[in-house]
Amino acid sequence: MTERTGKSLAMPAKTSQKHSSISSLSARPVHPASLISITDLSIGEVRRILSLATELEKEDPQQRAKWLRKRRVALLFYESSTRTRTSFELAAKSLGADTTLVSSLSSSIEKGESLKDTGITLRALGAECIILRSPWSGGPYLLAQATGLPVLNAGDGMHQHPSQALLDLRTMLRFLDLKSAKVAAHALAGVTVTICGDILHSRVARSNALLLPQLGAKVILCGPEPLLPETAAQLGPGIVIERDFDHALRQSQIVMMLRIQAERLAGLRLDLGEYTAKYQANGERIAAHAPKALIMHPGPIIRGMEITSDVADGPQSAIEEQVRNGVAIRMALLARALGTKKGARA
Repeated sequence: MTERTGKSLAMPAKTSQKHSSISSLSARPVHPASLISITDLSIGEVRRILSLATELEKEDPQQRAKWLRKRRVALLFYESSTRTRTSFELAAKSLGADTTLVSSLSSSIEKGESLKDTGITLRALGAECIILRSPWSGGPYLLAQATGLPVLNAGDGMHQHPSQALLDLRTMLRFLDLKSAKVAAHALAGVTVTICGDILHSRVARSNALLLPQLGAKVILCGPEPLLPETAAQLGPGIVIERDFDHALRQSQIVMMLRIQAERLAGLRLDLGEYTAKYQANGERIAAHAPKALIMHPGPIIRGMEITSDVADGPQSAIEEQVRNGVAIRMALLARALGTKKGARA
């Protein structure tokens, strides 16, 4: 698995030179309430975020809207997004914040403005927190250094998607009937999670593979070699590679499917018909090998490719619950980022 810069999966992300190198920035420190990588969080911080998400979700909406009343949040999205963008926006508004959306098709970005200058402009306009989705691995770190504001990574290149990993964890814990208060080093001991699909290009896979073993889970990465290089095992302990999807399913309590990112397949030798035959989560395969497993998918789903409708909409599916959990988790991250008395980083 590689970054956009061609480095191996285990290497830190780099940023496109088009958007200026990190070394050219001043020595401004990254705001401590930023979330750039899932590895920024200790297990204790993960536990507090999940606990805060539950608290906010249960709070009376009128009281909840006082948490970040009239605070200013900018959503800076260089890539199209439905679930992540909408859930961050709804999360901010549920807490009473004012939001503004900046996309690459309706701003000076289209004219060639750099990420650094866009961030500085948003800060000058009064933004107090920036949520960034970027095609450039390392973009959120560059933005955080350039602005000094808390930056929440909503997905950067082929690097990470930390809020997705947190909402996925919340979904898993609820399936396993565990509460966030029980999040500890061995909370997922004995649990096997298979992540199957386009691992090569997946920031979701990377963030989950870095988080779940810290809680004791075994993570199986499954797919053909063009989409899952052997170097993926270098992410850390608790991660194994399995080419046989049926064998992986038989070991798993949780199965996460990933879409084939057709827009990124140029140059890869991949037979889609063969891929579907070997790696599709269909009703017959799930019934035979994982009849009690939780089925997950971060979206968007390509029905009939990596997953069939009977599985995506079936009783084992938690796909809709993942979306719902996204709002609660992102409310907690915003409260943490903007440093309210309750939501400030502990």
